[in-house]
Amino acid sequence: MSPAASSHAAMLIVSALVAGSFSLGAMAAPHMAPIALTAVRFVVAAVALWAFLRVRREEAPARAYRAVWRYVVLGGLFSLYFVLMFEGLRTAAPVSASAVYATTPLVTAGFGLLLLRQRPTPRSFVAMSIAALGALWVVFRADIAALLAFRLGRGEAVYFLGCVAHSLYIPLIRMLNRGETALVFTLGTVMGATLALIAAGLPALIATNWAALPPIVWVTIVYTALFATATSFALTQFASLRIPAANVMAYTYLVPVWVIAWEFALGAGGAPAMILPGIGLIVIALLAMLGEDDREPQGRGIRGRQGKRAQ
Repeated sequence: MSPAASSHAAMLIVSALVAGSFSLGAMAAPHMAPIALTAVRFVVAAVALWAFLRVRREEAPARAYRAVWRYVVLGGLFSLYFVLMFEGLRTAAPVSASAVYATTPLVTAGFGLLLLRQRPTPRSFVAMSIAALGALWVVFRADIAALLAFRLGRGEAVYFLGCVAHSLYIPLIRMLNRGETALVFTLGTVMGATLALIAAGLPALIATNWAALPPIVWVTIVYTALFATATSFALTQFASLRIPAANVMAYTYLVPVWVIAWEFALGAGGAPAMILPGIGLIVIALLAMLGEDDREPQGRGIRGRQGKRAQ
């Protein structure tokens, strides 16, 4: 499998893993402060990644210990995303939040152009527009009246700010990577996020009544730490060094589809057959992007091409 095809497969998995955090996060959010919940999940993720690297006997290169501010910047952005996601899910429904998340490919494309000079080809732009239309069709269950009646509430607005942070994070991966492997770079990012979250969330961590937390909180912490954080981080780092930032984030258009599947699996009911055309548009658009990756410019960034070769 080519590097580009592997990257697309990685982001397909990420989209399914991220969707689970919407449904589980909405169930856990009322029981724990968002920043405390996020801090704990990052601690668990950091420990899991460190242990995995030890088992693989993979050592970080000397350059990984230089300019550690890179990990603080990346970790800070991604931890901000998760904090705002859980804060937003206090009042926003999972499917509504996933509609907000669907804005990230276009915002990411803007940051990619600004930071890396990555200009989406006409084919990619058309594909992203088609995928966006399909995502909205799925999110609003093919109900035009519901789409026209959509109002941006406080929860959705808070979560949108988190999505902007997430969108900025993607092109910065390529700018700030200096040849570290995806796993080493991921561990540095997670550790940077963990330190920032513990410092900012210490009062909430102390105030939490850990013994009184319901099981769904612990299930959410374990799932989000191991899958929606550690695994998704590593796969996203891998893909971001090989395909354009906008194409990486295009897979967020599949998140509403996965959210519906998660909601069904958790007993919230199924979705109408009318959403199938929307799913079809998303799949067609993503397939249309497959041939574009080999033609994208390397862009600029701090040792961007070196990082890509090192992978």
